[in-house]
Amino acid sequence: MDALNFIDGRHVPAQGGEWIENYEPATGAPYGKVASSDARDVQAAVAAAQEAFPAWSSLPAQERSRKLRAVARLIERDKDRLARAESIDCGKPITLAATLEIPRAALNFEFFADAATQSATEAHPAGDVLLNYTLRQPLGPVGSISPWNLPLYLLSWKVAPALAAGNTVVAKPSEVTPATAHLLGELCNE
Repeated sequence: MDALNFIDGRHVPAQGGEWIENYEPATGAPYGKVASSDARDVQAAVAAAQEAFPAWSSLPAQERSRKLRAVARLIERDKDRLARAESIDCGKPITLAATLEIPRAALNFEFFADAATQSATEAHPAGDVLLNYTLRQPLGPVGSISPWNLPLYLLSWKVAPALAAGNTVVAKPSEVTPATAHLLGELCNE
């Protein structure tokens, strides 16, 4: 599997044209390539996230929730494919990925789909004429770096809450375990 960058809803190669070999830990054999991105690719991803932010952040919370729930259902639908990719990428048993890690990623999207519609604003009196309150508003693009050991689960733990809150995301998965992040981009596009 060759893992391209996923920017602005499209898989695109690194602007520098460079690739990194990706190896299956169980065999040590190469099984694909990963786009070797540089600052230009990051800038393109940030620009796309900034461009998408006004539309995404203005969606009603119920609509963001519906979309996150749809991603959860797609993860569940493609559980076997995602588990195989995670197993090859990380060298972990496929049953562990299929029964624990991939379902947990789907549950993260479900959890934050619920959270998107359950935000509350607190207010506290501060003296006789003042009121302190908290507003929860989207801030803009969020940068997210995820590790190699639980690629999809920990990526979902970062991406789902940011999206639920109305932010857009620039995610950087580990270059040694990019497969499920690549596939998650496809599912989000779907």
